[in-house]
Amino acid sequence: MDTIDVSASAARAHQAFNSTDVRYPAEDSIPAVFRRRAAERADEIAVVCGARRLSYRSLDRFSDVLAARLARAGVRSGHVVAVCVRRSPELITALLAVLKCGAAYLPVDESWPEERVRDLAGQTGCTVVLSDRAEHLAHRFPALRAVAVQAGTTEPDDPRLAGPSRIPADAVAYVNFTSGSQGRPKGVSIQHRAVLRLVCGSVYTELDETTRVLHLAPVAFDAATFEIWGALLNGGTCVLYPPDFLRLSELKRILVDEAVTTVFLTTALFNSIMDEAPAVLDPVRWILTGGEAHSSKHIGHAVARYGPGRVVHVYGPTESTTYATYHPLRALPSDEDPIPIGVPIQNTRVYVVDGNRLCATGETGELLIAGPGLSLGYVGMPEATAERFAEYDVDGRRERLYRTGDLAYIDVRGNLVFAGRLDDQVKINGFRVEPGEVAHHLDRHPDIRQNVVCAHDGQPGRRMLVAFVVPAGAHCTAASVRDYLAARLPAYLVPAEIHLCPALPLSATGKVDRRALISRRTATGAPGGHEVLKTP
Repeated sequence: MDTIDVSASAARAHQAFNSTDVRYPAEDSIPAVFRRRAAERADEIAVVCGARRLSYRSLDRFSDVLAARLARAGVRSGHVVAVCVRRSPELITALLAVLKCGAAYLPVDESWPEERVRDLAGQTGCTVVLSDRAEHLAHRFPALRAVAVQAGTTEPDDPRLAGPSRIPADAVAYVNFTSGSQGRPKGVSIQHRAVLRLVCGSVYTELDETTRVLHLAPVAFDAATFEIWGALLNGGTCVLYPPDFLRLSELKRILVDEAVTTVFLTTALFNSIMDEAPAVLDPVRWILTGGEAHSSKHIGHAVARYGPGRVVHVYGPTESTTYATYHPLRALPSDEDPIPIGVPIQNTRVYVVDGNRLCATGETGELLIAGPGLSLGYVGMPEATAERFAEYDVDGRRERLYRTGDLAYIDVRGNLVFAGRLDDQVKINGFRVEPGEVAHHLDRHPDIRQNVVCAHDGQPGRRMLVAFVVPAGAHCTAASVRDYLAARLPAYLVPAEIHLCPALPLSATGKVDRRALISRRTATGAPGGHEVLKTP
């Protein structure tokens, strides 16, 4: 076990925010906690989707019935079951049914290529898929046994329904796949205990029986873990956005009609709402947002409109179960300072480490995360797991830590501040460059709504910075943006190309799709935009 050297000043800096222990059902499972909530609130509404309402009693019963059908299909404790269901009450029923069998669910999107789905199934040993289009899935994936899910189905009681008498807290609840640096997706296995640590005794938002959480994220995106279980394991209501394309007018209607109290929005979606229709979020009590670095301009607009404390910046990699830190925005941010990612959430500890040394206030290092929210590791990838997860001695405390690859520092107020990625740093003409530094200055441009800065390999042997900019008005030109940056940054930090775009493309998880931007640029010279400036 490696040791991390700790100075007195570094110890004080970390002790100030690492006392996060809160009581939660650490030895329970998701089904066990849900059954208690269902017994307490049997006739209260658990799930809303349009005109459909599902009570806790009905959701418990329907998921029992589906669990029995899964058991008859051979699903047992420790198995992995693919779930390919559109956002609907059937989706929630399917997830609960899998968990009640003692199995883990593997979210699958029907739009994914067949080769990818076969790869994920092969990595996890998955042989059964639950779907609301079972016949179609059976045709596409003949190697998987397709089981239909219908939330309103009732069947006679089945003694095989009960499944395991007790599901261990350290059993795997679900597997989410993230992109891998070698081109092969990595399956992140998340335990029941990790989910309960996320949603029970929360300090980053209020989660109780009055909570009504919007479920908007694709289920394959780990934000769905918070949206679904944050509501149902606290006796609240999960309000589902229909499984169609997001429209702000429809979003506003749902937030008002269903009295939604809590939403999570990716940074890109949050920025778009702030630019186009900030009134959409007026009815919501808690606005959680994160996934990428935030701009002070958009956050400042939000704080001014919604008031102090309603917007919470959250941060966390999939490997730490959705969220690891939080920062409520209580005052207008300074243009000069980045938005902090804050302090650890409950039952989570974080460390800023440079090499084998714990960093003091103001020192930049890699952000390491500890606590029961950590994943078991990557399915079938022991070397990748060992590279990212390891045991350390930190000031006499034995910790299993996840190395995030994110750089951070502790500011003078005791908040963690994101400072880029270890693998984002690039060399251009011999200079070390952080694209985030350029993006920070573009965020402050009064005529720019959104921006992304990427490093790209252009001509052979020539790496360059490329900026993609969404202008706020006709006064913004690529030339004016270049002049703006040239007046503030050394020449090697001014992007070689500046593309003006009508919008930034989003991935299925709501984040800016950088690959799509670069691929469009490579194919057409301009990513669907109306102006591009190239510096010789």
